[in-house]
Amino acid sequence: MIQKLLIANRGEIACRIIRTARQMGIATVAVYSDADAKALHVRQADEAVHIGPSPAAESYLVGEKIIAAAKETGADAIHPGYGFLSENAGFAQAVIDAGLIWVGPKPASIDAMGLKDAAKERMIAAGVPVTPGYLGEDQSVERLTAEAEKIGYPVLIKAVAGGGGKGMRKVDDVAQFEEMLQSCRREATASFGNDQVLLEKWITSPRHIEVQVFGDSHGNVVHLFERDCSLQRRHQKVIEEAPAPGMDEATREAICAAAVRAAKAVDYEGAGTIEFIADASEGLRADRIFFMEMNTRLQVEHPVTEEITGVDLVEWQLRVASGEPIPLKQEELSINGHAIEARLYAEDPAKGFLPSTGRLERYALPDTEYRVDSGVEENSVISPFYDPMIAKIIVHESNRDAAITSILDALEGTAVWPVKSNAGFLYRAAASEAFQLGDFTTAFIADHGDSLIPAGEPDMEVLGQAARHLIQSYSDTRHHSRGSELLEGFRLNSAPKRSLLVQSDGQTVEVKKVPDFGGSTYSSAASPDAVLVTKDGQSFVVGLPRYDGDHRHHAHDGDIVAPMPGKVIAVDVAEGDRVTAGQRLLVLEAMKMEHALTAPFDGTVTSLAVSAGSQVQVEAVLAVVEANHPRNGEVADAEGG
Repeated sequence: MIQKLLIANRGEIACRIIRTARQMGIATVAVYSDADAKALHVRQADEAVHIGPSPAAESYLVGEKIIAAAKETGADAIHPGYGFLSENAGFAQAVIDAGLIWVGPKPASIDAMGLKDAAKERMIAAGVPVTPGYLGEDQSVERLTAEAEKIGYPVLIKAVAGGGGKGMRKVDDVAQFEEMLQSCRREATASFGNDQVLLEKWITSPRHIEVQVFGDSHGNVVHLFERDCSLQRRHQKVIEEAPAPGMDEATREAICAAAVRAAKAVDYEGAGTIEFIADASEGLRADRIFFMEMNTRLQVEHPVTEEITGVDLVEWQLRVASGEPIPLKQEELSINGHAIEARLYAEDPAKGFLPSTGRLERYALPDTEYRVDSGVEENSVISPFYDPMIAKIIVHESNRDAAITSILDALEGTAVWPVKSNAGFLYRAAASEAFQLGDFTTAFIADHGDSLIPAGEPDMEVLGQAARHLIQSYSDTRHHSRGSELLEGFRLNSAPKRSLLVQSDGQTVEVKKVPDFGGSTYSSAASPDAVLVTKDGQSFVVGLPRYDGDHRHHAHDGDIVAPMPGKVIAVDVAEGDRVTAGQRLLVLEAMKMEHALTAPFDGTVTSLAVSAGSQVQVEAVLAVVEANHPRNGEVADAEGG
C-alpha cells in the first residue's frame, strides 16, 4: 500500500484526496504556488512544498518540480487529481520512470484516448457507436469547410486534444465557419498546445450521458452506472446527477456495456469516464447514444456516483494503484437512490458569467447535512490564476424529487460575499419546470436564457428582511450608529409608525412596511450598520444610508473596461473606426477562457490603449467608443424620415 502520497493539484480536489488518504492512514504532501501559500489544501496536508510562481504554467504544470517535490519529501506516489497534468501521458511516464507510483491509468491508455480523432477510430474498431463526423489529417480551412458542408449544419468543431469544454464551437452555417475555426484553434493552442480539430454532427436534442468505469492491473473492468451531465454552459457542466432521469434498464445495460468495451479496448486501469451524447428526441434509446470521448482521470462530478453506489472512488484509485484488485465485482454494485451535484463558481451571471475574484468575507451554507467538497473557506481568496470553483454541493436522497428539494434547500441559503457567485443561477435552474420534469437537453441553459439569470438588485422581500434585521440589531445593542435617527418611531412588538430608508449598492430605497417576522431569506450582520441578506442563493448587503460624501467612480459609458486581469489576444478595430452596437472590438483571455468585448452602442473608436499580446489589469480602460452624432449638414434620422 502507498505510504506517502503527493497530490499534484490544488483546491477542492486536493482537499478531497487528502480526506480519503487520511482515512486510509496515508501521509500526504501538498504542492503550492505563490498564490496558494495560505490555501486550505496546503494547511490540510501533512507536508507542503512550494513549486513556483502563481501562473500554472510556472508551477502546477511543471512536472519536473512536482517530481522533485515528491523525491524531496519521500513520497512514494503521485495523484494528479483532475485538470493540470492529470491526462498528460508524458508526465505519467516521468513519474513511473522516477520510481514512483502513478495513481492513474497507464501512459499508453492516456495516449490512446488523449486525441479525440484517434480515440474515435479505436472505439469504432471496438464496436462502440460514435457520432458521424470528420477525423481526417487534412486540417486545411478548405478541407474542413468542405467536410462541414458534407456533414450538414449545424456542426461541432472540437479540438482533438480538448477537454472541459475548451476548444469547442457550434457552427450554424458556412458564414460562421472560418471565424469559429480560428477561435477554436486559438483556444486549443492556449489550453492544450495542439490546434488540430475534428468535426461532428451537431445532435439537435442532445443529452450528455457518461459512465463511470474502473479497471485494475488484474484484467478486471467494471462500471459504476451512469451520470447525466446535460446542464451545461458553454460545454462546462453546471449540475450533474446520477442516475440519469428517464434511463430504462435496457438502455442502461447497453450504454454501460459499451463503456466497459471502450475501457477494455485501451487496457484501462484506474478511474475513468466514457462520455456519450444521446439523441433524446424520442427519449433515451440504446441505438441513439454515441461515444464522444474518454476522460482518463477522476471527474469533477464523481461524488454523485459515490453517493448512489456507496463507493469511495479515491480509495479505489489508491488501492488499485498499489496493485490490489477492484474491491467489488460488477454484480456487487447497485444503484441506491438519487444524487445531484451543483457546482458553485465565483462568477457573475448578471455580467455574462465573468469570473469574480477577491476575498470571501462571507462564505456559508445552511446548517444541514449536505455534502460539500470545497477547497476554500471563509476569508480565502479567489485567485484570477485558476478555475473559479468555490465548492461542489452534493445531495443524496431516496428519489429524484427528494434530491431536487434538497439541492434547492442547500442553494437557497448559500451566502457568498463580496465575491459574486452563481448560486442564484443554480437555484433557478434546479427550480425550473423542465429540470424538475427531467425534460431537458444540453441546450437547456441557452434556451432558457435570461429567465435563469437572477435580478441584479434586491427585491422588496430582501429589503424588508434587511430592515427588520437592522431594527432588531439596533434594539438589541442600543447602538446609536450613523443613520440611527431613521429608526425613531419604531416599536418592535407593534406596527411601525414610519418607513425606513435602506441602501444597497449605492441605491437608497424606502421600505414602507417592515415585516414582523423573517421570511425564507437568510441574513447575518455584515457591519454595525449593514446586513448580508441571501435569498435563493443571491447575496446582498443592505445597510443604513450613508451621508458622508462617499461616492463611487463610474466609468464613462463608452469606456471598454477589462472585467478581470488577462491577456488581449485579438484586436479587431483601430482608432477612428466606426462601429455598431454589439460589434466585437477585442478579445480578452482570462481564466483559460476567451471573452469578447463589444461596442455598447453605434459610435467611433476614439482611443485604443492595447494591442494583441497586452497584459491588462481589472478595470483598465482598453478602448473608448464615442456615440455617433450627426455631422454638420446631416439630418438626424427621426420618425417619418
